Amino acid sequence: MVPLANKPGALAKLCSVLGDAGVNITGVFVPEAKGTAQAARVMVVDVSAARAALKKAKMHFSEEEVLNVELDNKPGAFAELAGKLAQKKINITHAYATTAPFARAGVVVAVSDIGKALAALKQKNIWDLNPAK
Repeated sequence: MVPLANKPGALAKLCSVLGDAGVNITGVFVPEAKGTAQAARVMVVDVSAARAALKKAKMHFSEEEVLNVELDNKPGAFAELAGKLAQKKINITHAYATTAPFARAGVVVAVSDIGKALAALKQKNIWDLNPAK
């Protein structure tokens, strides 16, 4: 998560810092901001390069593991994922998703217990695409 000022150009600067360092952004979530600050959640291919670029740019950030799962692009698919986690008492702290017509849906899910979530989902044929090492 990267704290940003709620003003024009703040997200552009973050994306430029990462892009100039050759870091590919695979997911981004910036919720509606109220007031002067907001936070961007950014998923990248190369975490080490992103970390170095943000440090070099003196941008504050924090890291968290998330699940990056692929679901069928059909009604109820996300409900099924959320339900399986709920059955195992795993809380979803935030999530974002996107899809294109006739494609599978990509879903990023932050959870209260990532290890337990991975185990629960693998038992149900939903897989983590980018496991953190």
